[in-house]
Amino acid sequence: MTSAQRRAAFVRARAVLVAAVLGLTVAACGGQATAPADTIRIVLPEEPPTLEACDASLTGTGVVVRSNITEPLAERNPTTGALEPLLATSWTQTTPTSWTFTLREGVLFSDGTPFDAAAAAHSIDRAVNADIDCHIQGYVFNDSLETAAPDPTTLVVTSDTPDPILPLRLSFVEMVHPSTDADGKVREPVGTGPFRIAGWEPGTRLTLERNPGYWGTPPAFARAEYQWRSDSSVRAAMVVNGEADIATGIGPEDGAEELGVSFPNNETTALRLQATEPPLDDIRVRRAIGMVIDRDGIISALFEGAGTPAAQLIPDGVIGYNPDLRPEPFDTARAQALMDEVRADGVDLSAPIRFIVRSGLFPRVSEVTQAIQYQLSQLGLNVQIQMMDSAEGLEYQQRPFPEGTGAYILMIQHGNQAGDAAFTLDQYMLSDGYQSSYGIPDFDAAIAAAEALSGPERHAALAALFAREPEEIDQYAYIAHMRGMLARSPRVHYEPDAATGDEMRLAAMTPA
Repeated sequence: MTSAQRRAAFVRARAVLVAAVLGLTVAACGGQATAPADTIRIVLPEEPPTLEACDASLTGTGVVVRSNITEPLAERNPTTGALEPLLATSWTQTTPTSWTFTLREGVLFSDGTPFDAAAAAHSIDRAVNADIDCHIQGYVFNDSLETAAPDPTTLVVTSDTPDPILPLRLSFVEMVHPSTDADGKVREPVGTGPFRIAGWEPGTRLTLERNPGYWGTPPAFARAEYQWRSDSSVRAAMVVNGEADIATGIGPEDGAEELGVSFPNNETTALRLQATEPPLDDIRVRRAIGMVIDRDGIISALFEGAGTPAAQLIPDGVIGYNPDLRPEPFDTARAQALMDEVRADGVDLSAPIRFIVRSGLFPRVSEVTQAIQYQLSQLGLNVQIQMMDSAEGLEYQQRPFPEGTGAYILMIQHGNQAGDAAFTLDQYMLSDGYQSSYGIPDFDAAIAAAEALSGPERHAALAALFAREPEEIDQYAYIAHMRGMLARSPRVHYEPDAATGDEMRLAAMTPA
């Protein structure tokens, strides 16, 4: 046995041992170690906080809901980037602010109710209803929309201002049953997708079953069972042991070995700096933070090479990506000199800074957090780690942010699955962006001007903004463009793609 084979055997044995010691395998929890042939079993890092379709842009929700339980009018091909028909067969811009969609005929919701233009209008209206506070409203839309359904297969959507990518934005709106509460969120939606909810035992498992009235090709698996385990080694071990078929959010060190599948996931990891609070309100402090992060060391030692250093919040392939930007060089001496300048100006650097990180954000997130805390300590900053679950973390991730909390740094991971930088800029860089902590009016105006363009001019204007932001605002310290990894059972055929991290289509999974 070679040294590599011995290491692989050791890692795999460790993963199995971790699962056994923790007693967290499916069998230990009353699950089935052997799955029925018609059932696909998936283990996630955490339980979905909700299945509300208008929150499907949340990763934990979207990975279960999108294109499984509910569907949009159109969907972006994760490989080609093209926007393709789904519940709408075509669309055209009829005025500068209006688009008309022709809807697919013969589509039923999973309870047998026909899908039509009125149902589509209802879905869009509630998704942009500020009173519901859907996640999608902050993520995708800033303007209000008006909808009209002149006949069952014709939908007209009008925006406040011309929007050249409105169909792309609407691809984030999942169509829900017309009886869905128009003024409040629901936990379990009824959609037109290939699956419907069969049962949800909170804290234990979620089961979907094939939608018998699905308009498209029936999925190969009749049922899907989701479970969740916070430890990535346990998730990998469940696949190795034959207790699950797909495990998401694992790392190279988790022991999946030949069952591990790496894929580009479009996610970028960064630190969001709460620039309204001292000492982070001094741009020199924010710049020094960007200089003292050892991106190459983190990627090599903790990501095991599964990533590349980042200089912007979007990866290559997204409209607006700037190929000329380079990651801030790791330069502790230059960063410390900048901090000396800050101290000489009398800035108090002694205030504690909370470093808020979501548990399970990615494999080895705790080790990465500790490494960054140490690097920031080289600047003399008093950084204190606070690990949180998804619900706690969202309080600091999305507006309105908690008041009176003092300075904090938030570890974020952003995936632009839409393929256009507008979705990133509106959410993360506008002064009042849903997940933005800081901005300036001039930059807000520049974002609006760039997003009104189309074609090559749009790409160039958006790319210029990513070069300008660090010079004028510097809200983020970028770390890495990530790669994802999942474990896949030999009994299943499934090829993950750039969208897998946010939507994992059960219909794309077939028996091997």
